[in-house]
Amino acid sequence: MRSWQIERRKRTRHLIELGGLVVKAGIVDLTSDDRAMIYGAMIWMAKKLNSEDGERARGTWTKLGKMAFEMERPANPNDRVQPQPDRA
Repeated sequence: MRSWQIERRKRTRHLIELGGLVVKAGIVDLTSDDRAMIYGAMIWMAKKLNSEDGERARGTWTKLGKMAFEMERPANPNDRVQPQPDRA
């Protein structure tokens, strides 16, 4: 396989994983898959991260993300996925 093909596959996998995070966070359902709204929210996030309050936002969002990943980690190494708590 050529190097450009390997790099293209790596990039494709990376983009798929990022899209999976959007779905996993519930954004697709909450916005009824409104791509303009999702994109607008991401632009708002980027502006927030570039603002003087960016470090605080990074810390808060990182903490929330780590907690969410922890909650999904299987309790038993033989388990694949731990049931998610009801968000309702």
